Amino acid sequence: MPRRSGGFVAFSAIVLSTAFVFAQQEPSPAPKKIAIRAGQLIDGKSDAPIRNALILIEGDKIASVTPGGSAPAGVEVIDLSKATVLPGFIDAHTHVLLNGDITAEDYDKQLLKWSIPYRAILAARNAQIALSHGFTTLRDVETEGAMYADVDVKKAIANGEIQGPRMEVATRALTPTGMYPLLGYSWELDVPHGVQYVDGPEECRKAVREQVMYGADLIKYYSDRGYFYGADGVLHSHVNFTDEEAAAIVAEAHRLGRKVASHAIGNDGIAAALRAGVDSIEHGYGLTAPQMEEMARRGIYWVPTISVGAYVANGRQGNWPKMVDTAKAAFELALTKDVKIAFGTDAGGFDWKALNEAKEFEYYVNYGMTPMQAIRTATVTASELLGWSDRIGTLEAGKFADVVAVSGDPLKDITELERVKFVMKGGVVVKNEN
Repeated sequence: MPRRSGGFVAFSAIVLSTAFVFAQQEPSPAPKKIAIRAGQLIDGKSDAPIRNALILIEGDKIASVTPGGSAPAGVEVIDLSKATVLPGFIDAHTHVLLNGDITAEDYDKQLLKWSIPYRAILAARNAQIALSHGFTTLRDVETEGAMYADVDVKKAIANGEIQGPRMEVATRALTPTGMYPLLGYSWELDVPHGVQYVDGPEECRKAVREQVMYGADLIKYYSDRGYFYGADGVLHSHVNFTDEEAAAIVAEAHRLGRKVASHAIGNDGIAAALRAGVDSIEHGYGLTAPQMEEMARRGIYWVPTISVGAYVANGRQGNWPKMVDTAKAAFELALTKDVKIAFGTDAGGFDWKALNEAKEFEYYVNYGMTPMQAIRTATVTASELLGWSDRIGTLEAGKFADVVAVSGDPLKDITELERVKFVMKGGVVVKNEN
């Protein structure tokens, strides 16, 4: 190979250096500006809606929200003057890799007969369904045997490969050995597990570290199973982890900067989760007044997932139909105890194609919330639970331009939120049937 002369090398260096300088000086294109004219604006923070507001968007963020207001010259205007405009919804309890598990057979089929790649394809579809319903953010609380595929779905969305909501993901979830499906198969068969089995405090700590290493934004564990009513009329349960194990999960997660969500349906599982110091109780049907008061005092969130319990009750039978009434009573009581309630549906527990997640709003209103309170569970309160209140949850300057709109007035008819006509995520319109 011929040796390059020193002069040629020097000349090449000058050319490259000059090109680098020019590249540095090339001005970045100005972010695209869009204005939305909102007939009625529910911004997520005000006590009353704002009439005739102008939302100015620059790039993926909101630049300003002005009652009245005029769009700057040359800016594209989206006319939603006959619609109600709201922040993008947040569902704080989903399973994009699950497609309905009313019965054990429904669940087992997905783990035994569907590959993880196939389930990931369906998860991408489910994310698109959620976005089309106005849910611009999901907190996905485990993959149900699909390992770390939720991290891949989140990455594909973030990289613009597929459309979908922003995501926080929990990856595999945790239980002790033998306390979560698949169960009941021959001991000669090595069947898949819906969660990561861990035993003892040290295994619990290691599992938390492993899940964080592979991309977990939060940690989920199962506090209980086997729900039954005692002579006291309270919904009880069998507790999964020892107090030492649960405390190790929470302590390690918090040390690594991750929040902890605990599946806790019965009173006993809830009590154990509260002792462990979790950040949120998921489901929580067996909550009692003292536990609610403790949660309010400590700022622990409740994600009630009412719609899924009602959806699966008839198919599961046993105590499940009665548990629907128990959940209703707990919700009504929680409204008197200042518990922080964050919207969550458990979508995936019902088939994503079978039920619109916004059905959850209707339950909240039927159980005693005002429509505005119900909307806040899926906007400002849920954003606080995720630790993203600086980015989403309200429509105000500096937040992501995650915007939805409906034709009617959800403050008069909350079911309007099941008929979203317009969706914008990060300044990009992904649905416009206005």
